[in-house]
Parts: sequence; C-alpha cells; structure tokens
Amino acid sequence: MRPFPYPTDHAVPLFLAPMAGVSESPFRRLCRRHGADVVITEFLSAEGIRRENEATLAKLRFGSDERPIGVQIFGSEPAAMADAAALVTDVFHPDFVDINFGCPVKKVVKRNGGSGCLKDLSLVEDVVRAVVRATSLPVTCKIRSGWSEEMRDPVAIGLRCQDAGVGAIALHPRTRAQMYTGAARWDEIAMLVDALDISVIGNGDIKTPADAHRMWLETRCAGVMIARGSFGQPWVFNQARALIDGHEPPATPPVAERFAIALGHARMVQAYEPDPIGAAIEFRKHLGWYVRGLPHSSELRKKLHQVNSFAEVEGIFSDYLVDLERGLFDPAAGRTADGDSLVLEVGSG
Repeated sequence: MRPFPYPTDHAVPLFLAPMAGVSESPFRRLCRRHGADVVITEFLSAEGIRRENEATLAKLRFGSDERPIGVQIFGSEPAAMADAAALVTDVFHPDFVDINFGCPVKKVVKRNGGSGCLKDLSLVEDVVRAVVRATSLPVTCKIRSGWSEEMRDPVAIGLRCQDAGVGAIALHPRTRAQMYTGAARWDEIAMLVDALDISVIGNGDIKTPADAHRMWLETRCAGVMIARGSFGQPWVFNQARALIDGHEPPATPPVAERFAIALGHARMVQAYEPDPIGAAIEFRKHLGWYVRGLPHSSELRKKLHQVNSFAEVEGIFSDYLVDLERGLFDPAAGRTADGDSLVLEVGSG
C-alpha cells in the first residue's frame, strides 16, 4: 500500500470528516489541537467555486494551524470540477483536493452530485481524471458502498477511482439508499484495503475512541475518519490516538474543563464569523453536543438553545457550575431527576 500523498503526523492518521455546517475552520482548528492529524473542509459546490460565489469562497478560508488540510468539492460535471480544483489550487493552496462521491442528501444527489455519481461509474472516473489533470495537488475521494443495495460494490468503485488517479480513498460503508440507517459494514473497508494499492481510510459508526481503535484493528485501514463521534467531544482524537498507539487514553475532561473547551471554541467562532448574533445562533447545536450526558442536561440544553450571544453562554455555564459545586445535582447516582444519564467516561457520547 502506497503512503498517503500528503504529510501526516502519525503512521495511522486520524481524520476529521468533512461535514456541512460542522467542519468549519474553528472546529477544524479545535480538532487539530486535540489530536486530529488531517482535516477537510465542508463539501463545497464546484459550480459555486468556479462562479466565485462569495459565500462559497468564504468557506475556503483556513489557517496554517489547520494543515494538513484538504478542500472537498462536489459536482457531476467534469469540466466544472476541473475548474473548481484549479481555482482552489491556485488561490487557496490546500494540501490536497478531495472529491465528494458520498453525500446522500437529496438536494445534492438530484443533480448527480455526491453519491449520485455512483449510479454511473464512468462518470466517477471522468470526474476524477478531470480533477487530477486540473491540479498539481494530490487528489483523494470519499465514497459510499454504492447507490443502492443492487448496485453495492465498493471494490469496483474504489478500483475505478484508483485507476483514474486518486492517491487515497475514504469509504463510508453504507449505500446512498441507506442514508444513515442500519450499521456501517466495516468488512467492506477491509475488502477495499485488500483490493487497492492506495491508502484506504475507514469511516462510519465511530462514536467512541474504542470504535476508532476497533475499526483499525478489524479492517487494517491506513487511517480512521471520525465524523459525528467528534460532536461535542473533540478530545476523542487524542483518546483514539492513545488506544491505537497502545497507550492508556487520557480521561474525558471533567465538566469545568469541558465548558472551558466549549467556550474556547465559541471564541474562535466569534472571531471567525462576521455576524455575532448569527454565529451564536448557529453555535447552539455545538452547545447541545457539549452538554450531552451531564446532570439535568435537558434543562441546560433548553437554556443554551435560546442564546443569542456568546456572553449568555458564559453566564449559563457559570451558573451551572455553581449549582454543581453546591451539590444540587447528584453525579454519583448516574441519573438525575429529569431522566438524563450521566455518562462521563472515556469516549462518552
């Protein structure tokens, strides 16, 4: 198996998956600080890039502390994908360009973007070849196992992508028809590892550090990509790294430290986004993830999901910590009056 076509911090790198509305620059930077080896932008429309849409280009901004970073683009027109790859390369200079053949969202696939391309493997190959010709950067891609159960064949898809010139491939082993239902078939990642000469990155159903470790052991994948398992727990990367390296994982941060990390994340968002109120409202989802499993978390989430400023968040967290210190919650019981489970062990969430 050839090594990754871009630098990584470890032999088995951990990736933050590209996720719309989540893997924005502040979260990417935070995850890098907590052990992610490689990050990738939100998936971005090739048409939006080539037309130099202001909102799309704004999402291409990244800092040096995010490297190595890939820019992920999607589309079904080879010429548009080539133009987008060329612009990204010339203007933004990421470490690699990633092609999205995995997004299952209806508004993307109805134009054959994302996993919609998987209905036509000749189109997949044409898109890859066009992007490879258009950029001097390494090209990678992210795929699903197929469009439907009838068309499920991740090895055939992977071989076409490899033959067209990608340097690494990430597999989420579900079909587009499955969306996010059922279980990800990790055995298909292992099949792809056996079939390809390039590096294969495993993705899907990683909720804890132990999941990341188990995927690596079971599939022999060259890298592990974490998506929803990073929500509200960016420290999952350091914990997974320790397990893969054969060490005892660091403990999950206690409540006060968890809040401090959340507030640090909020400050990065505040500095990054031009609209402070809009940024605070958009950040509510992250706040909900950060407080999962805490005593009385349902009431805490209600308050956090109404904030319109980051100053309000600080006050809500401060009040909560005072109540926790006063013993108004019962962490030792593991369950609180409102029915929330208290799960604070390594890899919770």
